[in-house]
Amino acid sequence: MAKKLKPAFTLIEILISVSLLSIVLIGLYGVLDTQRRSVDNIKKNLDRSIDHDRVIMVLYNDILSSDGNITLQKGERDTLCIESTRNSLYELGLAKVCWLVLKEDDTLVRIEGNSYKLPLGLEDNVEIDKVLKGVRVFDITRSKNNVLAVIKEANKEPYSFLLQGIKPPPKPKPKKKPKVKHSKANNKNKTTPSNIKNKIGVF
Repeated sequence: MAKKLKPAFTLIEILISVSLLSIVLIGLYGVLDTQRRSVDNIKKNLDRSIDHDRVIMVLYNDILSSDGNITLQKGERDTLCIESTRNSLYELGLAKVCWLVLKEDDTLVRIEGNSYKLPLGLEDNVEIDKVLKGVRVFDITRSKNNVLAVIKEANKEPYSFLLQGIKPPPKPKPKKKPKVKHSKANNKNKTTPSNIKNKIGVF
């Protein structure tokens, strides 16, 4: 009795199956690659957003922790100098902090030290942090006890905050000149019109 042959795949059927499987796998790889790129872009944007928020918080705390002695140099992009703030990134008790935008690459920098003047000299011992690139607007406005800060990077929406109650430090009172007491003896030696007549005679 002859045995029945089991049906088998032909070579053409196997090639067609492999081709279809390859097309499906290529499509899946394209979808997965697109999702991976999307996740990478979201992560980069999230990192930038976190860095941006950190920069804003440092500037906010610099002003909030200051003694109110703030110097502004207005220009295309402002320069802000805080003479004394308790918000130190380098464990200084009280620090002088300046914020400015470099003209070369529009980079916002933060300078922290004890006693220095802008422009910096070789002998100045300061820490300089480059905090944001591509800054198009850095505007600080002060009116009475309020400070308004606006920062805008290229191709991004501007970010701003308002701090209230930042009072300037009281002006030092002028020293009173000590009163000079005149004795009667001193008054006698003073030259008065009557004394002059006595000295030079009557006209």
